[in-house]
Amino acid sequence: MVIYKAKDYQDMSRKAANIISAQIIMKPNCVLGLATGSSPVGTYKQLIEWYKKGDLDFSQVTSVNLDEYKGLSPENDQSYRYFMNTNLFDHVNIDKTRTFVPNGLEADSDKACKEYNEIIRKQGGVDLQLLGLGHNGHIGFNEPGAAFEKETHCVDLTESTIEANKRFFESEDDVPRQAYTMGIKNIMQAKKILVVVSGEDKADILKEVLYGPITPEVPASILQLHNDVTIVADEAALSKIDK
Repeated sequence: MVIYKAKDYQDMSRKAANIISAQIIMKPNCVLGLATGSSPVGTYKQLIEWYKKGDLDFSQVTSVNLDEYKGLSPENDQSYRYFMNTNLFDHVNIDKTRTFVPNGLEADSDKACKEYNEIIRKQGGVDLQLLGLGHNGHIGFNEPGAAFEKETHCVDLTESTIEANKRFFESEDDVPRQAYTMGIKNIMQAKKILVVVSGEDKADILKEVLYGPITPEVPASILQLHNDVTIVADEAALSKIDK
């Protein structure tokens, strides 16, 4: 596991974008596993900037996203498909037919999850998986207690996750209660994993993830067992780790 210390969120975003752009340059037809949330937004902005300068070409890239709310259409401005379009895909030359997000409108959970696992397999697996880190150690929507051996599955969102997400919706009643997410098994099968972490509010959980016991109660702790993980975190997120 390699840990890069960044000065701040902007520096973190630039360092993470460097790693992703290197992957695209080294393997133009790579498969990127992508994440949503506030953590990767700066990274996507940097990638767009480099694309606009002519330094990056997304034309052969395939992407698979970690998760999607169950019940939201791709056009809903809170869906993760909408997020990816507005924060990355609409601004680069990626072929949108090769950008995959779980089907939030598929009511049959087993069918939706089986189809998404098959999509990932058909791409030959993920070359580089980008992750954020939840305050409770979740990655994707794999909440504490989730089994490590699961592939894509439907999860009931915890109260803390619903609470964290309600600011994006008109009312708490509008927040989806379930989501489709890649499982820990899918994530661990990625060839490389890149985790971006920012802010003092993530310092305690980051320390636990990196140096605590490997337990389903802290889902991201499983990353200690992966053979190619890079953490890019700012000074505030790393403040509880003794250097």
